[in-house]
Amino acid sequence: MHLTFKETKEEILALHRTSRHMPPHLHNALEIVYVTEGTLALGVGQELYSMEKGDVGLVFSDIIHHYQVFSKGVNKACYILAPPSSTGIFAEKIQNNAPERPVLKAAQMEPDVSHAIDAVMQITENNPMLLQAYVQVILARCIPKLNLVDKSSVGSDDLIYRTVSYISGNFKKQFSLTDMARDLGVSKYVLSRIFSKTFHRNFNQYLNDARLSYASARLENTGDTILDICFDSGFESPRTFNRTFKDKYKATPSEYRKNRKAKAFYPPQG
Repeated sequence: MHLTFKETKEEILALHRTSRHMPPHLHNALEIVYVTEGTLALGVGQELYSMEKGDVGLVFSDIIHHYQVFSKGVNKACYILAPPSSTGIFAEKIQNNAPERPVLKAAQMEPDVSHAIDAVMQITENNPMLLQAYVQVILARCIPKLNLVDKSSVGSDDLIYRTVSYISGNFKKQFSLTDMARDLGVSKYVLSRIFSKTFHRNFNQYLNDARLSYASARLENTGDTILDICFDSGFESPRTFNRTFKDKYKATPSEYRKNRKAKAFYPPQG
């Protein structure tokens, strides 16, 4: 389900899908993950937190995190991405703090948390006000159970997390692996190993993924021209943008925009 706040063009995303490995990443939205089948591991900082059915994880905005799946069989979870504008009185806490331990076990949860998550997943119309209310119910129940610490203390000195932060803050610009290594104060060979061993892709692939993720969101949620989106996303030419975009999404940017708008309220389940 994709819902959009008309005033801010901020997207609310709610999906129930098969859990899978996701490399370190960050976004400015609050992420709520609720395991419905099997297990999932949520990584934040240097820690990996095991999650089982009924457990809830909360990742505050701009916190670098990743997911791992270790168990065989069916592993599924609900993922809710809510922009700062949907978090109400909790926005300041989410902006400035982070949970010391981001996972709450099922036994700690009041029944209305799972009821609110189920309600979010069942919304089928563009009603961000209703979703906002449910998100705030979840936060009201969960945040008092979390020990919040200053956000700057979470993973800020780790090279992997510095790498993700650098890409997230600079993907719209033109820079090389050498430039990035210099700015981070490390060897480009060390940085190259981070990309290959941690992200399972090279520097250019990871950088293009960040650019394409931004471009695809713009295509879905704005009426901006494809040419503007191309250059705003950090691509040097429309030709490169179109080729790279089609390689990943199996559609041109214009085809992708048309298809996603047609499926706006019925996204595919993983």
